[in-house]
Amino acid sequence: MEAALYAKILSDKSITDLKKLKNKYPDVDIQELLELLKSGVYKAVPIPDFAGKNLVYMDNVAQVRMNSVKLLLTPQNANVAFGLKAMEDEIVSTLTIENIDFSRDSVRKILRGYAPADESEQRIYGLKKGLDFISDPVNEITEETIYDLYNTAIGEFLPEEDRLRPGAFYRHDSVFIVGQALEHTGLPHGKLSEYMSKLTAFINSDDGMNDLLKAAAIHFYIAYLHPYFDGNGRMARLIHLWYLKRQGYSSALFTPFSSYIERSRKGYYNAYSLAEENAKISGMMDVTPFLVYFIENVYNKIGSVLPQPDTTDAFRKALDEGQITEKERDLWNFVLSAYGVGEFSTKQLERDFGNAAYATIRGFVLKFEKLGLLTAQKYSNKVKYSISLHLHGRG
Repeated sequence: MEAALYAKILSDKSITDLKKLKNKYPDVDIQELLELLKSGVYKAVPIPDFAGKNLVYMDNVAQVRMNSVKLLLTPQNANVAFGLKAMEDEIVSTLTIENIDFSRDSVRKILRGYAPADESEQRIYGLKKGLDFISDPVNEITEETIYDLYNTAIGEFLPEEDRLRPGAFYRHDSVFIVGQALEHTGLPHGKLSEYMSKLTAFINSDDGMNDLLKAAAIHFYIAYLHPYFDGNGRMARLIHLWYLKRQGYSSALFTPFSSYIERSRKGYYNAYSLAEENAKISGMMDVTPFLVYFIENVYNKIGSVLPQPDTTDAFRKALDEGQITEKERDLWNFVLSAYGVGEFSTKQLERDFGNAAYATIRGFVLKFEKLGLLTAQKYSNKVKYSISLHLHGRG
């Protein structure tokens, strides 16, 4: 293949869709193209496809913005393992993706510590326990802890026929994912232990792969293997967050990843399908379409739900300089956890925080607005506040 044509194909926006490439370049030998990609573009992911060959990806196509990495690495409140608002949105979205009936009021009720009253709230409670589980630094990612997470978050709340057998880590029979046509068959159940062992080895290896891409590859692989009769998507999303948390991305559990997936659900499922369709042509499981989906629809959009690092730095500077009281520090950390970048009123903060007089709340929001850490927005005769996403130095 001529170098100029090869370069043109590499830069084509359809590079992750082999069927489209075949239509655009009918004279190009796809097998020749694949050999060139294997020799200089594809990078191996050390987990096998169903034929035993390593997954691959194109790192020249799957590029994560450094700003996304910095935001996810930004430390949050050390005394809070996760953001309550992020947790609420994560649970709401992951259940919505799976078309599971629930109400947001029930999610809020369970997160406030109320006991579940029905089957729907039991499922919510399970996911809440699952997020607690992955936020605990004691829990490393192993086959045993994945089994514990599954039973804690999902397995205990499934119908009897969908549960794991006693002592079994994975399903004991075949599973098919069916849409308008048969879309995917999970790995034969007899191979699940071998493949999941390789996945956990990959998770815990220092292989030089970008952490955010690796998390997305892990996410893909759980759904690809489909180790359970039910709950595979929820587990894929939980383990994605768990891996990032283990790698030191402090803001991962302050970011409702599933909210972004819910908003782009068609693209999420299309990315899985595209990887499968490409594999039928190439004989290789290239996960680039799924990585690109996550970059474009999740990672590159997280700035809209997290304060920028300069906002966090400005808070620490004011705290170190003695401008902020202990109570104001606690209020700031509560706002970060409970509201994320959403709006709140002084009355709402007084009610939700529950341990400060209204005068203290009022003084807090005015001081933090002056510091540039909070932004005020007037609505008729009401004022609502939110965390400043981009710091404007004042005061």
